[in-house]
Amino acid sequence: MDISERKAIDLLVNEFWRLGFFTVSRRLGTYLPEPENVGKFQVDVIGRQKEKYAIGITLGKEDIYKSDLLEKINYLASRKSRASGKSITLFIGVEDIYFKRVKELLLNIDEKIRRNIKLVRIEENNFGNHKRSNQHQQIIFS
Repeated sequence: MDISERKAIDLLVNEFWRLGFFTVSRRLGTYLPEPENVGKFQVDVIGRQKEKYAIGITLGKEDIYKSDLLEKINYLASRKSRASGKSITLFIGVEDIYFKRVKELLLNIDEKIRRNIKLVRIEENNFGNHKRSNQHQQIIFS
């Protein structure tokens, strides 16, 4: 069950919103601009919460087995904002079946950098099912 790239980015954006981040730019979106590459790496989402910034990437099956994955994560997780010099949080969205593999890969990254990384499970069944689940609940009081 592979989630499409667009759906994975949508789910990652929802996680940004849930944590209070305003989406500044996103890939494969309709209304927001595409984010610029950070260094030589492509990112999916850039968010902001007051003076705190976050970068989001999604990893599919092919991304997990690339040789430069640790370099990419290391580079993106060690970024600091230009204005305040604060560390930028890196959100990594991963499908549930690859979550354990990516978590093991992150053990190879320096502890100081690993603190800036938030690993997020991307599950399709959590997306858009709120209306359906509310319709099937029994009404107790009316």
